[in-house]
Amino acid sequence: MSRHPEVKWAQRLDKVYITVLLADAVDAKVNLEPEGTFTFSATAGAENHFFELKLDLYDKVNVEESKISIGARSIFCVVEKAEKGWWKKLLRGADKTPHYVKVDWDKWVDEDDDGGPAADLDLGGMDFSVWIFYSGGLI
Repeated sequence: MSRHPEVKWAQRLDKVYITVLLADAVDAKVNLEPEGTFTFSATAGAENHFFELKLDLYDKVNVEESKISIGARSIFCVVEKAEKGWWKKLLRGADKTPHYVKVDWDKWVDEDDDGGPAADLDLGGMDFSVWIFYSGGLI
């Protein structure tokens, strides 16, 4: 049986920040599809529990411009939106947001406070050299 890791998210006009909080993740795999399907899987913990999730994002994304950084405590994804604009929520559909998906208030900016690229998040030298897998191959 798989478990769901905790996920935090925030957005800007042109991108969505998704952080998967899972310390010491092994064999972390992230898949991003242009229509907005985000999947994640990894094992973690002393007992090597299997974690996975599938998120159907609110709208389409630009896979080629999206980035990922796998760290010791979390997996941080910068998902570029296919079209600029504010999403009403992270996930499409009328279903309630799962309990393991939360707003990342540390990265959140209100729509009227978004000053564009100059007000972008300081990524502090994160290594985005890890590949994101998607249906068309590797980025």
